[in-house]
Amino acid sequence: MKIDFHTHSHYSDDCIFSPETIIRSALKKGLDGIAITDHNTIAGWPSAITAAKKLGAVLILGEEIKIKKKGITVGEILGYFLTQKINPKGKSAEQIIEEIKKQGGLAIIAHPFNWVRPFKELEKYKNLADGVESFNSRTQSKKTNKKNLEFSQKNNLPMTAGSDCHSPFEAGLAYVEADAKTPEEFKELILQRKVKIFGKQAPFYAQIFASVGKIVHFFKKLTNS
Repeated sequence: MKIDFHTHSHYSDDCIFSPETIIRSALKKGLDGIAITDHNTIAGWPSAITAAKKLGAVLILGEEIKIKKKGITVGEILGYFLTQKINPKGKSAEQIIEEIKKQGGLAIIAHPFNWVRPFKELEKYKNLADGVESFNSRTQSKKTNKKNLEFSQKNNLPMTAGSDCHSPFEAGLAYVEADAKTPEEFKELILQRKVKIFGKQAPFYAQIFASVGKIVHFFKKLTNS
């Protein structure tokens, strides 16, 4: 089974494409499905569930959760196999990780060495989380992804990979492969470190899609206010 473990849809504030469009693109690249991980929201889950059933795709419900300390972003956690939304407001990384685990989910540190959005205090949290995103297609440096991977291997941490797509053409550029028949089996194999990760760097112009998404959402908010 091959799953892109980091995708965004128009329910994120920097994307304009539907969950169905993202899923279709991943399937066309030979994947079995995706994890939907919109920014601080699970609003896309119903649409994604409907699309996945329609297309015969595997879907893992998730959320990319931004952690702030004194108003400053200090990192992001990817929550997988969730059953409900996690509100990060006023919560520490420890509290967010604990909430994810209480839901029976996986807490994965997102793009730990990303030069724009690094995960601060990585050493402190590396063993509290369930693993590390060891390849992220939108991390605009092969050296950075190499650093992500080496950190995971050095510390013997479970690994995931994802495209971090904000457009259909990016979906499926990175994925995790496991000899699993169900999402639950997939989760256990991640924890057991019995998965393989694959990834390609997104072209530099892929960043444009997130910028366009932010502009579109900004004007939508102005129109609706």
